[in-house]
Amino acid sequence: MPTATRGAAALILLGALLAQAPLAAAYQPNDPGYRSAPVVSPPDPSTAPTSAPTAVPTVVPTSTPSVPPDPQPTSVDDKYPPVAHSWSELAQQVEQTSPSDPMLRVSTAEQAAQVMRCFKLEEENYCLGLGFVDQIPTGAQISAAVTSPEVAEEVGVEQDIDTGDQSPVAFVSQRAAMPKGLRIAAELDEMQTAWDGRDKARALRLFDAPSATTATPPTIPATPTAPPTTTGPTPTRSTPSGPASPTAPKPLPSSAYIMNGYQTSQDKGYWCGPATFQSIDWADDQQKDTQASWAKDLGSTTSGTGISAMVEQTNLKTKWDLAAGTYIVQSVKGWTAQKFLAVHQRHLGDAAPAPVIEHVQLLKRYFPYLAFNHSGHYQVGRGYDMNKGTIGIFEVFNERRFNSRGNTTNGPKNIPASAMLNATLANSFKNIGL
Repeated sequence: MPTATRGAAALILLGALLAQAPLAAAYQPNDPGYRSAPVVSPPDPSTAPTSAPTAVPTVVPTSTPSVPPDPQPTSVDDKYPPVAHSWSELAQQVEQTSPSDPMLRVSTAEQAAQVMRCFKLEEENYCLGLGFVDQIPTGAQISAAVTSPEVAEEVGVEQDIDTGDQSPVAFVSQRAAMPKGLRIAAELDEMQTAWDGRDKARALRLFDAPSATTATPPTIPATPTAPPTTTGPTPTRSTPSGPASPTAPKPLPSSAYIMNGYQTSQDKGYWCGPATFQSIDWADDQQKDTQASWAKDLGSTTSGTGISAMVEQTNLKTKWDLAAGTYIVQSVKGWTAQKFLAVHQRHLGDAAPAPVIEHVQLLKRYFPYLAFNHSGHYQVGRGYDMNKGTIGIFEVFNERRFNSRGNTTNGPKNIPASAMLNATLANSFKNIGL
């Protein structure tokens, strides 16, 4: 009996250690049922051995974990890739499907289908450049993203400068121009981040926004949380304790804001990425590095900054991922304004709040403080108010700095969640970083 007790205690200790290491867990499949276990049939009485049973009994599973079938294509163009159950399988798929240089000597629309390839990470779909998506887009949809105009003309609103996100056309052109070795390395870096964050993507896909009458929104289970603190008596050796009873999650505050005083203003018209990252990193380590240094790390050019680079550098250069789990590129296509706001509440209102990398089209109809329309853009998502239905941001772009007829626009702003979502959907990428 003492041996069994020690075994139980060891299991409890092991569970506590694993609960304190969420990042290590991100490298392992967290759903043991993602692959069917072998079915072991009960022994046939007619072939049972006549010898005495051994000292160690054989454990026969009573059931086999059920595995949902892979989703079926919704059209003839939707060709689902094979499921990658490990990082080595995924890396092999990336390398084997990466196009050769001659294959990319075609039009931009044809390049897009080869560059923005999609993969299946266990249960989640990820497309290069687009991020995690609920449904894999068709080749025609990917081509449309790089050929359709970024901004619809609006009567009476002047189009001004590009503010600095990387458009789909620029993303495809940049990847296609790389030598194959460098292109594969960039693809593997992006997919490694996606693989590490697949559990968060799954939680976001399954997350249902609370209804208007729900007092407490549900939690996103993939976000790491601290293990519960026990205050009861210490279990004795003679009375081993059973599993702890689950506790109800604490209600999230109706409003919360972080990063007070860490707003910045972009130094160049196409540096919204470096300015946004400067603010995020400054609030993390209390050191305000230059936007020029971040432009170099992010690979920013006059064509802008890619969102996958923003997410990758957040994981590499800050500790925000320790609070929120591995940052990922997440499509918001199909989200409601209610879900968009609830996800911000979950990301910014729990015990370990962390900023959101907003990825919008900077248009006057969504951001009325502007005098002109602008291009794709990054902002710092740093708060929310559920009662008012608003999301707090740091706007890093100051129109007046680059156009004497512009308004002074940089600094803290509160934007209706519906406007923030629509501005994100107006961007051809339709994604955010969180």
